[in-house]
Amino acid sequence: MAVTCFYFDFAARKEQSATNVLGSLLKQMISGTGKIPEEIRQTLREQKEASGGRRPQLVDIVKMLQLITSSQRTYICIDALDECAAAQRFRLFDSLKEILERSPSARVFVTTRPHIRAEIEKRLAERVASVSVGPTRNDIVSYLRSRLGEDEMPDAMDEILEAEILDKIPENISQMWVGELYGECHPISSANRCV
Repeated sequence: MAVTCFYFDFAARKEQSATNVLGSLLKQMISGTGKIPEEIRQTLREQKEASGGRRPQLVDIVKMLQLITSSQRTYICIDALDECAAAQRFRLFDSLKEILERSPSARVFVTTRPHIRAEIEKRLAERVASVSVGPTRNDIVSYLRSRLGEDEMPDAMDEILEAEILDKIPENISQMWVGELYGECHPISSANRCV
């Protein structure tokens, strides 16, 4: 079984292209196998010769990922997908769709903010099972109280400011959307189906 992950960072958007993301996932999978499969070794050799030593292109990376994921159970975790630039997200969705079509035992686990959900559902259709998750107001207040209790300058805040913090911050916490993309469609309960 292979497990790979990628975390999108808003500050590194320019470096986080679909090619770089999938290349990172491929590198994780290959390094986890202990031995580079001969087909991938050959593809890398041909790519290097054909392009004068440049890195593999997205289409080649997708083919190599299809090869690896089709032969073993694979979990790909992508965190903070909403931090990915829109144009790169579309390329990533199309590439993931290609990988999942050839790899029925592959699963892609994605976390993102809710506004990206419609994009995923549109691009990947029936391949998505999703759930919205988020902390309760009590969870947030408990966390804030614990952090406020660790304040190194407790006299800098009066009770009114503390009450305002405990009131306003929980109102502004957004929910996170979690989705799992399947290599093949599986029946899922209507409670979990994307609407």
